[in-house]
Amino acid sequence: MVNLIVLALLRQRPMHGYEIQQIIQTSRMDLWANLLSGSIYYSLNKMERDSLVRTDSEERTGARLRKIYAITEKGEELFQNLIRETLTLSPHSVKSDFTLGLSWIDAIPKEDALELLNRNLKQVEETLLLWHSGKELKMSYGLSALGEASFDNAIALLEQDLTYIKRIIDLLE
Repeated sequence: MVNLIVLALLRQRPMHGYEIQQIIQTSRMDLWANLLSGSIYYSLNKMERDSLVRTDSEERTGARLRKIYAITEKGEELFQNLIRETLTLSPHSVKSDFTLGLSWIDAIPKEDALELLNRNLKQVEETLLLWHSGKELKMSYGLSALGEASFDNAIALLEQDLTYIKRIIDLLE
């Protein structure tokens, strides 16, 4: 997933790793793509070794030397193949560490379980609010129909998670 995101951004224009990181964080892509900052630099270095990106130029900022990366033809081919591959995947997995933990919930005190579930519920509620405000913000800038569908899907999943957690809490009480 990291390669797909980095290559997509480099298709827009050449940029350095920190700029890529800033775009990912500003757009909140790091949250829904489960992307860590260190993986961006690891990906850039590996893709450069694999000739998927190249150093377009270097700029000095103080004592630091920043590489400005650009996508190569081979990188463009990989980008398009990654898109094709992702379009064959299920939008969401039914694998869940949460559900796994429920299997053994009786191993901890009921009060602890309820406290943790209520904390989880609050976190999902806060995330849902962020997705709603993110959608509104993007809509004001001109959100594509595909982008809107993606926001609506994420919001529906979060709402379903809220219903699920509330049901678990009710069952435990």
